[in-house]
Amino acid sequence: MPFSTSGGCLGPCVYPAVPDGGWGWAIAATFFLVEVCTYGVIKSLGIFLEDLIKDFGESNTRVSWVLSICVFTMTFTAPLSTVLSNRFGFQPVVMTGGFLISLGTITSAFVNSIDEMYITLGLVSGLGYCLAFLPTVTILAQYFDRRRATVTSVASSGESFAMFAFGPALTALKRHIGWRYCLMLIGVLQASVIGCGCLLRPIVIEPQREEPPPIPEKQQQPSPSLKRLQTTYDLDNEQTRTSISSASEDSRGSEDSGVTSLTASSTDMRAVSAAPTETKALMMEWEEQGSASVPPTPLKRLDGEVEVALGDTRRPSRAKLLDFSVLEDPAFICYSLFGLFATLGFFAPPLYVVELSKSRGVEENMAAYMLSIMAVADVCGRLSIGAAMNRLPCRKTLVMLGCVVLLCLVLVAFTMVWEFWGLAVCSALYGFFMGSVGSTHIPMLAEEDVVGVHKMASSVGVYVCIQSFAGLAGPPLGGVLIDATENYGSAFYSCAVGMGLGAVCLALVGPARAATRRRAVGTQGCPSCSPDNTSSQDDEQPDFLEVDLAPDSISPVKQAGSCRDTAGAL
Repeated sequence: MPFSTSGGCLGPCVYPAVPDGGWGWAIAATFFLVEVCTYGVIKSLGIFLEDLIKDFGESNTRVSWVLSICVFTMTFTAPLSTVLSNRFGFQPVVMTGGFLISLGTITSAFVNSIDEMYITLGLVSGLGYCLAFLPTVTILAQYFDRRRATVTSVASSGESFAMFAFGPALTALKRHIGWRYCLMLIGVLQASVIGCGCLLRPIVIEPQREEPPPIPEKQQQPSPSLKRLQTTYDLDNEQTRTSISSASEDSRGSEDSGVTSLTASSTDMRAVSAAPTETKALMMEWEEQGSASVPPTPLKRLDGEVEVALGDTRRPSRAKLLDFSVLEDPAFICYSLFGLFATLGFFAPPLYVVELSKSRGVEENMAAYMLSIMAVADVCGRLSIGAAMNRLPCRKTLVMLGCVVLLCLVLVAFTMVWEFWGLAVCSALYGFFMGSVGSTHIPMLAEEDVVGVHKMASSVGVYVCIQSFAGLAGPPLGGVLIDATENYGSAFYSCAVGMGLGAVCLALVGPARAATRRRAVGTQGCPSCSPDNTSSQDDEQPDFLEVDLAPDSISPVKQAGSCRDTAGAL
């Protein structure tokens, strides 16, 4: 698809329609690397859980707060990320996020207490994760339409590859250099997000306009009777043009759209709406010439002035920095509650699965492979869900609902299995369904069943902010259960309960959207229920101003040309 650029090689990409590719492939590769450096690192921090407990002499609950604060900061500051992206653009925001991620991770290697790590890895890196991840996934959804689900699923597999590589690698590396130097190496790798931010070129959609064929000069010459008719209308409606011109100037001076000012002059319009005798005679003469088109309108010379008056309404308004109006949408509320409860099961299992395996008799080296098994299955899940959503004839929210229900059952199975192979099977199933849900729950906002692509950029921050509270409570809740029962399997119960509640809320999204549409149709079908009915009777009367502002209104000269074209064709 052809496109143009402005502002240099890293400026906006201009397309006539959503490209479903183009520079979007570079955005997808960027998102892959951002996933590696954000969620891939977060879900691999469980490798250092035992080391932090021993070095700082803290409990599971205290150490798990590091991940909780990081996730909470990442999600709670999502509205800030949305506001900054809409105000300054995606590129500077993501570059700033990459710097904060690297800074927080590297400084975490020099802390002397778990409280200091709450600040470095929890607050600083958590804010960086938010600024880097959300703008990237948002702009990726804008570059794709038909392939959105597939591309997002494949690009988000960077998280899975990171878990697959980081699990065994960091386990072996920390034995030689310790966990502090491992964090320093991770921080250096995360600095690559700064370069990724430069590639997030904004997209501009400018549909191509087809220019009408030029009209021959002979056909543009009006007849003498039409000239007399136009002159008469100009004289008869001088007062009307003056009132509209002044209203247009007033609207431009007050930065108003001009619609109110033009409507206010409707009294003057009705005052001159009765055509004089001379005008009626000319109209009869014009009709006798064989014209079959609509009679000329008296505002022919006002077209330019009306365009100026209405010019502000035709310009694309700046997108809202943050759209809290989505909280009035029942479907969005149900979907946000799904994200809130489901987040309880997003981060705790990768954090505790290694220690759970050790407590079930699995050797430390083999226990680290549980993360790798999750990662491989996660990739398969992301690829499968993209193909399934594009091909299955049912709603995409129903496909996700099935994955959430199965994920809930797998979390319960973690508490019932022992030894390596049982845990490996559960890890594989968890990774598959977790990849299916994790790669699509944010892009799913672009579907019409939720909010639609036109509101995604401003609503994603609100959605992720609501998720933040579950991200804050999830790992500590699991830590409290582990300290109370001395059983790592108890942490998976809280995850299963949260995922089950999320499934219930997700099932209500479709009925909530259907109810909203029925109310909208009912309001349109009942004129007495419409808020426009509260307007005055004068505004409801279809005077000739409304007719003249219609797109099909044309001047006598243009009508004459049209008549001659028809006659010539016959």
